[in-house]
Amino acid sequence: MKTAWLLHGTGGSNTDYFWFEDTKKYLESKGYEVWWPLLPHTEKPNLEETRNYIEDGMPLFNEDTIIIGHSSACPVILNLLQFVKVPIKQVILVAGFYQSLNNDGYSDLMLQGEEYDWESIKQEVRDIVLINSDNDPWGCDDKQARPVAKKLDAKFVFAEGQGHMGSGTYNQPYREFPLLRRVLIG
Repeated sequence: MKTAWLLHGTGGSNTDYFWFEDTKKYLESKGYEVWWPLLPHTEKPNLEETRNYIEDGMPLFNEDTIIIGHSSACPVILNLLQFVKVPIKQVILVAGFYQSLNNDGYSDLMLQGEEYDWESIKQEVRDIVLINSDNDPWGCDDKQARPVAKKLDAKFVFAEGQGHMGSGTYNQPYREFPLLRRVLIG
């Protein structure tokens, strides 16, 4: 069974969340069963609670699973992938951050204290893509993603001038995401 997960970031939802609705429809048209949960405490999420929630509700995954995360979902996904012992087709991390941001400690709540187990992650995911911009207003930019892409031997896609690729605060409606579709493995 082909499954896809869509995991939103801080302030996100499981309805009408920027490009997620369009991506869900696209994946469903390709035969994927899409899991798009409302993650807990969306305004101030923390790693342990979010990870436990995902583990408790996630559908089974397999070599046909695609996981897509936005913003604060990206470090959670990396945390989960360290312990996965089933091959996964693809992981796409959009506008993610991997070190502390200047946001009163909110980002620190989603980061694990120690270095990720990069080798474990690489072993279980066939294709990893990071998409970041150069002008993300929160600092989830290409400077955050490039070192992570290198450690993971992942593809890095530079989305020049695209901000956070979805933000109500900065008026980035981002209803469709053609760049994401181009990197998705069908």
